[in-house]
Amino acid sequence: MNIKIALLSGDGIGPEIIDQAVKVVKAIAGKFNHKILIGEGLVGAIAIDKAGDPFPDETFDLCKRSDAVLFGAIGDPKYDLDPKAIIRPEQGLLAMRKKLGLFANIRPVFTFPSLIEKSPIRPELIENVDIIVIRELTGGIYFGEKGRYDNGNTAFDTNLYTRQEVDRIVRLACKYAMNRSKKLTVVDKANVLETSRLWRETSQDIVKEFPELQTDYMFVDNAAMQLIQNPKQFDVIVTENMFGDILTDEASVISGSLGLLPSASIGKLTSVFEPIHGSYPQAKGKNIANPLGTILSAAMMFEYVFMLEKEAKLIREAVSSSLDNNFTTEDISDSNPKKTSEVGEWIVNYVLKRNI
Repeated sequence: MNIKIALLSGDGIGPEIIDQAVKVVKAIAGKFNHKILIGEGLVGAIAIDKAGDPFPDETFDLCKRSDAVLFGAIGDPKYDLDPKAIIRPEQGLLAMRKKLGLFANIRPVFTFPSLIEKSPIRPELIENVDIIVIRELTGGIYFGEKGRYDNGNTAFDTNLYTRQEVDRIVRLACKYAMNRSKKLTVVDKANVLETSRLWRETSQDIVKEFPELQTDYMFVDNAAMQLIQNPKQFDVIVTENMFGDILTDEASVISGSLGLLPSASIGKLTSVFEPIHGSYPQAKGKNIANPLGTILSAAMMFEYVFMLEKEAKLIREAVSSSLDNNFTTEDISDSNPKKTSEVGEWIVNYVLKRNI
């Protein structure tokens, strides 16, 4: 199979973790006789510095020509420390989602047996947790009208959703739930927010088409608490943009490290695969960042876009084996931590040596 991938390394640790994922992708391609065609594009702070735009047209065109996008991270302290900056790296991420029609972010939350003790949550609460959070990506407060008045002393951000946007994401979540344990949780704040009332009304209409589904409705503050107290009650969670952003970062503690969790953003044009962590600028260039979330995102790419389940399974097996052997970076290993590149090379060697 010929596979066209756009690489958007981005900022901070992005280039380092993307490099390891590319090594693994190439190893898988060689083992299973696929041809990988790679193009590289700018996004985020580096794109502002080099092109004056956090998501240049050239990058957009590259994404459209590709079968899938592997994305690293966005963010740079020089912009974080300047709240008055008009052009910001994060605008590149929002532009990418909007222009590519990436309306759904799929974030699995799971545990590795060898890392159960690494989580701050009691082992009996998180053992065998397997959740998918489906987050709406192109609506909500991140995209609504925003501004200031009263000489800049009063600010507003508008949380805006249409019924069509809610219908699209909830319908997708229902299909995911039907292929799993037929349990769906809709997270909102319908006791306070009008947008959440629209979410709940729309969801209640849609789930009637899926009579086999067990559907729960949960306020976001309660959901945040329940994710820690009793995460096993969840299977598929669907929620709006900001709630999903916050809840999935919270849920990362279940796995033991933010660096372990992959994600997929799917939509109208191409799909984007990325780890859920940020650019971690403090670790930039130090070769200490955890590449496993990015490598597992590549596994999702093989499975979701190309339907290559054997390839995805082998990557996940290699990652699990690296964790079982404590061949991990410093965020996980207290003793003898490995470098980012060493972990990537270990995964590659496992893939190449594994009999299939």
